[in-house]
Amino acid sequence: MRVLHTSDWHLGRAFHRESLIGAQAAFVDHLVETIRSERVDVVVVAGDVYDRALPSVDAVALCNEALGRLVAEGVRTLLISGNHDSARRLGFGADLIDAAGVHLRTDPARVGEPVVIGDVAFYGIPYLEPEMVREPWKLAERSHTAAIEHAMTLIRDDLAGRGTRSVVLAHAFVTGGESSDSERDISVGGVAHVPVTAFAGVDYTALGHLHGRQRMSESVRYSGSPIAYSFSEADHLKGSWLVDIGPAGFTAAEFVPAPVPRPIARLRGHLADLLVSAEWDRYEDHWLQVTLTDPIRPKGAMEKLRERFPHTLALAFEPGGAVPAAPRAPRFAGRPEIEVALDFIREVRGEPADDEERRLLQEAVQACRVKETLV
Repeated sequence: MRVLHTSDWHLGRAFHRESLIGAQAAFVDHLVETIRSERVDVVVVAGDVYDRALPSVDAVALCNEALGRLVAEGVRTLLISGNHDSARRLGFGADLIDAAGVHLRTDPARVGEPVVIGDVAFYGIPYLEPEMVREPWKLAERSHTAAIEHAMTLIRDDLAGRGTRSVVLAHAFVTGGESSDSERDISVGGVAHVPVTAFAGVDYTALGHLHGRQRMSESVRYSGSPIAYSFSEADHLKGSWLVDIGPAGFTAAEFVPAPVPRPIARLRGHLADLLVSAEWDRYEDHWLQVTLTDPIRPKGAMEKLRERFPHTLALAFEPGGAVPAAPRAPRFAGRPEIEVALDFIREVRGEPADDEERRLLQEAVQACRVKETLV
């Protein structure tokens, strides 16, 4: 049996206010092409199907289209809810659409009930908020480890009476995994990390939550997100695991790269060099995060950068060689507003405002006073 392990689609997510719905649609096209070319039998999505509990209309429409196309290809599809999803909303009508070959597993009470395809039992462990399952499961402690271990006990108990091969889908933070800036912290409600040994006893574990592909053990893996969702993922190779399950269980996994909608990169240096050096030519079509190291904050830096790099999305300033000033208490009381504003510019930029800036600030302060008088 061939299983395509994906996760963390985050349908509807934007990248620094840039819509990714087109890029996500291109991933769905790639998914269908992979299913055809690699003769995939089952597609699994290990959580965070949507980016938020109340997804946009476009995100729902794309999910509907994706599932319809997978059904049309004749593959079975299993999805679990992640910490970004609403388990109740994603799981609506789960029993009704099972017959179509799309299996939504969002209810913790059903983790021990597999979807049996051929002679492989697939179990879905949705994101488990420890506080939500502690009472019904009578857990001894409020932690993700306790929740996952109880879920795995239910799964092993069911497997003991079947004697089949097995695949588990889980949305969790496994100890030793490398996170990125685009993942939501799940430590609220209990200790977040789960040991990889918690998943012992099954043939393959398809993990979701962390956005970089990772091999926690030979048969316990993260596929990562199919698209980069933060600049911390600039070096990630995005895609899915193509997993083979043989008569004796897990046999092999091959990573299938996904299409890159637009490359991302992080640049660092002086503004003048970034604007003219041929060293940066290859980044002109990238989405960029730029950190300027000029000793004095350049004026109009973003506008100038976008003349050469039109897809610059984030800008930061870290003056090279600057010595941080000793902290001091702000002095506002009794001082004219214009002086406070001018001090702020000097503090942030490293040089005083010029005559034109002083004039504009003075006009703004005067306009505020006139408005207060009228009110």
